[in-house]
Order: sequence, then structure tokens, then C-alpha cells
Amino acid sequence: MTHPLIRLLRPQQWLKNGFVFVGLLFGHAWGDPARLQAALFSFAAFCLLSSGVYVMNDFFDREQDRRHPAKRHRPLAAGSVAVPTALTLLVACLAGGFALVWLSKSSAPWLFFAYVALNVAYTLGLKHVVVLDVFLIAAGFMLRILVGTLGISIAPSQWLLLCGLMLTLFLGFAKRRAELNALAGEGAGHRRVLEHYSASLLDQMMTVAMAGTIVSYSLYTVSPETVALHGTTALIYTVPFVLYGMFRYLFLLHRRGGGGDPAQQLLSDPHLLASLAGWLALVIVLLRPL
Repeated sequence: MTHPLIRLLRPQQWLKNGFVFVGLLFGHAWGDPARLQAALFSFAAFCLLSSGVYVMNDFFDREQDRRHPAKRHRPLAAGSVAVPTALTLLVACLAGGFALVWLSKSSAPWLFFAYVALNVAYTLGLKHVVVLDVFLIAAGFMLRILVGTLGISIAPSQWLLLCGLMLTLFLGFAKRRAELNALAGEGAGHRRVLEHYSASLLDQMMTVAMAGTIVSYSLYTVSPETVALHGTTALIYTVPFVLYGMFRYLFLLHRRGGGGDPAQQLLSDPHLLASLAGWLALVIVLLRPL
């Protein structure tokens, strides 16, 4: 029942832009009005830029999407939005996004341009390069983290960057695994790179990325630098929420046909939502001003 133009923008995917606020949270900067305002403008800019990227992807992929069991319902693939209208919307999103970048007074505006350039390169060909395709998906998330740290003058923690990279690689490989599941051996007809992946290979890659996420986050919570910065040794108690969330995601991927869309999965699964809410609530309590 949603208007096709709204669906073309994929507002549910704006949840991914929440990575912009990680720097505020772990940098104890949520009480700084200037940085909070900059982060909010950056979040809004990413919402418009990412929607522009989704429109661009749907424009170039509309023929392949018509052969996909789920994506054939997307507005451009289904014909419910005309191509000229979609291109006009694309230009408006990019123009509005970069206007918000200027208003955000970001310390690293080049990160936003890098995000758009990265996605253009991905759409025009790099998405067909095995393994690199998933690293480029992860890079989009990493740029969001950098916008929320470097962009608002907060030095990013090396632990934060490592954990973010591992987590986003896990989500990227899980996305490819879900596509293999959904397309039942016909993946190459929709996405050429899938002919180079197998279920066992993706499972191994996901296992490595998942282990890296859990280990790096766990080590972050007990590192001397973290204890000195936050004044607490109790962050280790947030690890069970991370473990539960990742194991639940694997369950949904392998037993419930999920895993293809992290944002939609989070919004539709109460277990994932509860684990994220519990993790966030405990982190906020533990990092409250001393």
C-alpha cells in the first residue's frame, strides 16, 4: 500500500545510517550540541544519498530484478515508476544530500563523495568481482562510521574500526548466502558474481567474519585503553547481547530464509530487535557521565 516513489527510496534502509552515531556513543560526545547537530545533519545527508544510490541501483538492475522472485516487485522492475521520474528523484536525492553535507560542516566532507563514488563503481561493474563485491558493501558501512567520527572531530578507535569491518563483512557474506538460498541454483542469471560463490564457501567466510566480530568486540571491552576512556570494566557484560544477535541472525538465514536484508530483518524479528535494544540500553547505562 506504500506509494511506489516511497518504496523506491527504501526508507527502511535508513536504519543502516545509524552507524553515524557510533562515534557519539563511544566518544562520550552526545552531550556536545555542536557534534550532535553535525551528526544529525550527517545522518540526514546519508539518508538522501543512500536513497539516491538505491534508485541508481534499481535503474541499472531493473532487467535482472524482473527475474528475481522478490525484487521483481520493486517499482522500476514492476513498471510502477517511470524511468524519467526515477532519474529526477535520483538527482533530487543527490542534490539534497550534498546540500545537507554542506550544512553539517563536516570535518571530512570527502567521505560523502567517496560513498557515492564507491557505489557508482560498484553498480557499474565492481559488484561482479568475487569477494571484492562484499568488501565494497562493508566499505559503505565503514564510511558511515568514519563520518560519525572523523567527520565530527572524534578520533576513531582502532577497535571500533576493526569490529565494524568484521561485522559488515559478516552481513555482506550473509547477504550473498541468502541470495543463493532464494534463487535456488539460478543465482548467476540474476547476479553474475553468484556463480563464483558456493554455500560452503560463503559459510566459511561468514564463520571467519563472525568470529572476528566477536573476538574484536570482546577484546575492545576489556582493553586497558577502553577501561581508561570509559572508566568501567563492565562493558564485557554487553558481549552476550552481541553473541545472541549474531547467532539469531544465522538461525534466520539458515532456517527461516532470512539474512538478505539486515535492516528489514532487524525490524521484523523481535529477537534481533530485543538484543540490539538490550545492548544499546546497557551501553548507555555503563557509559553515562561519571
